[in-house]
Amino acid sequence: MNVATTPHILVIDDDPDVRDLVTEYLGNNDMRVSAGTSGADMFRLFDSESIDLVLLDLKLPGEDGMQLARQLRERATVPIVLLTGRNEEADRVMGLELGADDYVTKPFSPRELLARVRAVLRRYQVQATLPERDNTRRAFRFSGWELNLRTRRLVSPQGESVELSNGEFSLLSALCRAPRRVLQRDQLLSMTRLHEAEVYDRTIDVQVRRLRLKIEADAAHPALILTERGAGYRLDSDVETLY
Repeated sequence: MNVATTPHILVIDDDPDVRDLVTEYLGNNDMRVSAGTSGADMFRLFDSESIDLVLLDLKLPGEDGMQLARQLRERATVPIVLLTGRNEEADRVMGLELGADDYVTKPFSPRELLARVRAVLRRYQVQATLPERDNTRRAFRFSGWELNLRTRRLVSPQGESVELSNGEFSLLSALCRAPRRVLQRDQLLSMTRLHEAEVYDRTIDVQVRRLRLKIEADAAHPALILTERGAGYRLDSDVETLY
């Protein structure tokens, strides 16, 4: 990411008023902005320019915004902030599961949007300066399960591959890095790079619920991912690190 210089923001929205507003406001606040109206524009500009963050409208005519976000996340680790008129919690959770870093609901205040963009850029900048703790780690092994950090693949004790969403993988990785320790929700939000705003606190609970369905023998009576009421969650297992 090119945050050492002027951040380059890519705005993809079919509404010219929104594009003009965002382009002008961010431009007046020391950011360079490119804009497009479609998924094709997004990938063309992303491939030809050095982009530091993408603002993506989910409601593009004739296109699946969630699918575009998924494709972009598969191609790069660039920060993604979703723009949409929808206000349902399911959409917010789905966007985060696909790897988005934040979610802004229209109509929005340009000042709030700027603050969120800056916050996401700061998080990525801090992440880039942290030691790459998992770069030398190949996998975590716990209770017969193996989580491969390089292929993002989870294998059951029976040798079966279990598919994980981005959010589930990030959550399980965080728990494996701190076995038998209670991790608070805000710690997990930070460690998984999900948004810290209060509205998203329940996202961790949703991810835990879904992860339990995949790794617990009885999700209603979990033995691996335990809830510490009023505190958070912990992985109740020893973890072996494979290099």
